[in-house]
Amino acid sequence: MAKDFSGCWPTMITPFTDDNKIDFKAVKGLTEWYIAKGCDGIFAVCQSSEMFFLSEQEKIDLAKAVKDAAAGKVKVIASGHTADDKSKQIEELGRMAETGVDAVVLVSNRFAKQDEGEEVFEKNFNDILRQLPNVTFGLYECPYPYLRLLTTPFLSDCAKTGKLVFLKDVSCANAIQEERIAAVAGTKISLFNANTATLLDSLIAGYDGFNGVMANFHIDIYKWMYTHFKAEPELAREVSDFLTVAAVSEARAYPVNAKYHQNTADVPMSLHTRSKDKGILNENARREIDSLIRMEKAMRKKLGL
Repeated sequence: MAKDFSGCWPTMITPFTDDNKIDFKAVKGLTEWYIAKGCDGIFAVCQSSEMFFLSEQEKIDLAKAVKDAAAGKVKVIASGHTADDKSKQIEELGRMAETGVDAVVLVSNRFAKQDEGEEVFEKNFNDILRQLPNVTFGLYECPYPYLRLLTTPFLSDCAKTGKLVFLKDVSCANAIQEERIAAVAGTKISLFNANTATLLDSLIAGYDGFNGVMANFHIDIYKWMYTHFKAEPELAREVSDFLTVAAVSEARAYPVNAKYHQNTADVPMSLHTRSKDKGILNENARREIDSLIRMEKAMRKKLGL
């Protein structure tokens, strides 16, 4: 069955100016860079975008800016689902839908507190869908402020009833991913893996794409693996090993290091962030990214990129 969402999608970082405003010039440049490097879509206003540190209007303005810059060349999805209050969630999701993005992304931990069970989660989830019946929704197992994984029965129901068009999976576990492939078989829901270490094996098993942090560094290399893993399995495994080791950077000084990478190699932008002190990018962290940039160049040469 043909899927509407597939391929390699970045979780977009938000460039800021040094005086703490969204840098819309850099937003446009970054959107165009993703597209030039072969992305199949863009997830804007997500955790990588520092959405928990954006005002409601900034979320809307950012989604519109990315949608405009993409100019119909790729799909753009966005979240901004950060509120605790349920009525506020309805408001923010409705406003996001009005921007014209291709799907609004729900955040799994917004439907129930960490100590609340599946009954509360499903009640609040279904209530939002009832109040926003004309909105196309995806769902993201965002790890902040806490990670709430979907149950297999819930995902199966969403797939069969068409409640969701895609899932951004943060399970980081091939066994869970295989269960999810079976649960959605024969439906149009797309499964995206956010985790690099399990990505290749999840694609082999039947996942529909990648949607993760490290696409901000080298989405073209991810796209090569996605495109060639069936025809060139040995080289795809080598690329997977490279990407997996490179992804250790995600746990270091992200998103500051992603902005440093972009500013050094591709799109000019400030290192300013709202979620982290840019001082965490010390000399050692900078040198790590400088090394990564050199390694990327070598891998691109090997792959003919």
